[in-house]
Amino acid sequence: MSIFSIGVSGLHTAQTVLATTSSNISNVYTPGYNRQLPQLSESFAGGGVEVANIERQFNQFVSDQLNRSNGVAGGLSAYHAQVSQIDNLMADREAGLAPLMSNFFSALEDVVASPADPAARQGVLGAAQTLSGQFRSFDGYLSDMQSSLNGQIKDQVTQINNSASQVAKLNREISMAKAKTGAAPNGLLDLRDQLVAELSQRVDARLTIQDGGGYNLTLSNGLSLVSGSSSFSLEAMRSSEDASRFVVGYRDPGGNLLEFADSTFSTGELGGLMTFRRDTLDRAQNQLGQLAVSLAVSFNEQHAQGVDLYGDTGSDFFAIGQPVSFSNVQNNGDASLSASYAAAELGNLTTSDYDVTWTQAAGYSVLRRDIGTAVEANYDAANGTLKFGGMTLQVNGTPAEGDRFLVQPTRRAAGQLASKLSDAARIAAGQPQGSTGTGDNRNALKLQALQTRSLVGGQATLSQGYAAMVSDIGNRTNIAAANLTAQQGLSEQLSALQQADSGVNLDEEAANLIRYQQFYQANAKVIEIGAAVFDTLLGIRA
Repeated sequence: MSIFSIGVSGLHTAQTVLATTSSNISNVYTPGYNRQLPQLSESFAGGGVEVANIERQFNQFVSDQLNRSNGVAGGLSAYHAQVSQIDNLMADREAGLAPLMSNFFSALEDVVASPADPAARQGVLGAAQTLSGQFRSFDGYLSDMQSSLNGQIKDQVTQINNSASQVAKLNREISMAKAKTGAAPNGLLDLRDQLVAELSQRVDARLTIQDGGGYNLTLSNGLSLVSGSSSFSLEAMRSSEDASRFVVGYRDPGGNLLEFADSTFSTGELGGLMTFRRDTLDRAQNQLGQLAVSLAVSFNEQHAQGVDLYGDTGSDFFAIGQPVSFSNVQNNGDASLSASYAAAELGNLTTSDYDVTWTQAAGYSVLRRDIGTAVEANYDAANGTLKFGGMTLQVNGTPAEGDRFLVQPTRRAAGQLASKLSDAARIAAGQPQGSTGTGDNRNALKLQALQTRSLVGGQATLSQGYAAMVSDIGNRTNIAAANLTAQQGLSEQLSALQQADSGVNLDEEAANLIRYQQFYQANAKVIEIGAAVFDTLLGIRA
C-alpha cells in the first residue's frame, strides 16, 4: 500500500474519532447516554489504520445495582409522599380530633353541674355535632386518598406497559441492526437501557440477558414482562374481594387475566403505593373507624340507661354504621354475610380486616389479616350467626366449598358517625326514678366517665387511642423519611460510580478533540507528502 493510501486511511479514521468525540460532547446532558470510545486497529500488516469498533462504555453490573437501588428509592419516595399527608392531617393540634373529644366531654361536665340547664345541654349537642363532623371529614380525606390511589395505580400500569412494549420493540430493532451491519447500534442500546432504568423506577423488574444480547424482564413472582420481541401486559382491575379498589392483574399468553395480591409489588413506585395502601392507609382508616365505633356504641349503650327531661329512656345519641362484608366474585355459592357490632364484646373489636372461608370439613374459619393468625369464631347453626372480633355476622344463603368473604369491621365507620339528637331535652342525664329527672345528673356522670374508660380495644381510652394512632402514623413517616434519605444516598453513590465509567467528562473530551485534530492534520500532511512523492516520480519519468 502506498503512503498516499495509508494517509487516506488515517484521515478517514481521524474523521470517525473526531465525530465520536463530538457526539460525546454534544450528548453530555442527554439522559441515558453512555460515552463511546473508538477502537482502532491496523487494517492489515503495514496497510494503514481503521476503526474496528465504536465501544460503548457501559457496566452492566453497576447498571443493575443502580436500577435496583432506584427501584427501592422510588418505592420509598412514593410511600413517603403519601404517608406524610396523613401525618400532617392527624398531627394538627388545632384541627385534630383530640381537642374536639376534650371539648365534648367538657360540655358534658357542664350538664353534670346543671342537668336542667338548656344552654349546657345545647352545648353538648353542638360539641357532638362538631366532633362527629370532624370524624366524617377525616374519613372523607382518607377515602379520597383511596380513590386517588386507584387512579395512580392505573397510571403506573399504563406507564409500565408502555415501557415494556418499547423494550420489546427495541430488542427486535437491535437484533435487526446487528444482523445488517454487524455492529452494535449504540444509540438503540442506550435507549433500551434508559427504558429499563425508568421501568425499574416503577416496578421491580428483574433483567436477564439472552445469549444474543436481547433483554428479558420478569416480575418478582417470575412471570414474564418482556421476552425477546414480545411483551406481556399488566392490567388495572377491580379487586375480586372489594370492588371499590383497583389491583393489578396480568394477562398471560393464553389470554387469562390473573389477579395479583398487593404484596406482589414491594419496590418501585407501584410497590410503594401498594405498600402504603395495605400497611398504612387501610390501617389508619380502620383505626379512625375503631375510635368512632368505640365512642358511638359505648355512649349509646350508657345513654340508654338514663332518662331524658321528658321521662323517656334515652335513645341512641350517635348514629354509626355497621361492619361491611364482601363476597368474593369467584364464590360459587349464594351466601352473603351481614355484620353488626356486639356492644357487650366491644373490647374485642380490632383494627384488622378478616378473611372468612367456608369448607365442608372445617365449616367457617376466620383469619385475621394484619398478623395472619386464625381467630376463634363461634358459629350458631340454628340461628345462622357467626361471632368474633366484637361482631355478630348473620349468614344468609348457602355457601359452596372454598367460598371466601372479606369482613371490614371499622373501615367505613367514621364516615357514618353523626349526632342523632336535635332536641337538647332528649339528653338522658338522669337515671330512671319515676320522674322526669330534671335535677338528676347520675347518668350524665357515667357518660362523662366514659372519657377515662378503656373503650378502644379494651386497652385504651379514646384520647389514648387517638394519640396512639397519631404516634403510629408519625413513626411510619419518620422511618420512611430516614429510609428514603439513606436509599437516595446509596443511589447517588452508584450513580457517581456509573458516571465515572460511562459518563462524559468534558475536560477529557476536549483534550481528545485536540489530540484527534492533530491526528487528522498529521494524516493530511502524510497525504500531502504522498502527493509530492507521486509528482516527483512523474517528473523523473518525464
